[in-house]
Amino acid sequence: MDANSREITSAQDGVHADLPALLARHLAHPFRKPILDYNRTAFAEALAAWQAWRADAPLILDAGCGVGWSTLRIAAQFPDHFVIGVDQSSDRIGRGKPEDLPANAVLLRADLVDFWRLLAEAKIRLARHYNLYPNPWPKIGHLARRWHGHAVFPVWRDLGGVLECRSNWSIYIAEMAWALSRLSGQAVAAEAYVTADPMTPFERKYLASGHQLWRCQVDFG
Repeated sequence: MDANSREITSAQDGVHADLPALLARHLAHPFRKPILDYNRTAFAEALAAWQAWRADAPLILDAGCGVGWSTLRIAAQFPDHFVIGVDQSSDRIGRGKPEDLPANAVLLRADLVDFWRLLAEAKIRLARHYNLYPNPWPKIGHLARRWHGHAVFPVWRDLGGVLECRSNWSIYIAEMAWALSRLSGQAVAAEAYVTADPMTPFERKYLASGHQLWRCQVDFG
């Protein structure tokens, strides 16, 4: 069952031609959609858990954490940091884990579009920021649904820290690297990625299915 993932197919064969204009528009016009109450509640819970563990601990966000395996791994890798795993699905977050959640981590259901803006609104800076295997939205008309094409994307710069994005679709990472370069003023490269120790169920499945993995990274400081 682990080796049955199909390769991503798309009529798009390179970085979307509309990405520069779309990102320029988002940079010029900040996203103003009202923040929903349930996301404010989740954000407050996250801050309370962080402060209860150690208020001065550096913060890591596992954005789109799914079932939370990556959150477990990140918390173990950075034991002196506090890790917040956020996903929009309570079902995924509630599924069984290979081990108990450590004290330096919390899993929460929230809409990332609001959660990112709440972090920025509170002027909270991240030490690290993971965006692992987001929905690629591979149809040409889906550019604005990809995170680097979404109106919330410029907020990432305000959150600081080392950001890493991974995907099994090379075009997604090529676009993300281009957008992060524009956002950070740094040269961000899309690179092939190989690991024998997958961080997420998707990563494990893609590796078992023989997919090439891709990633890009940038340090927002």
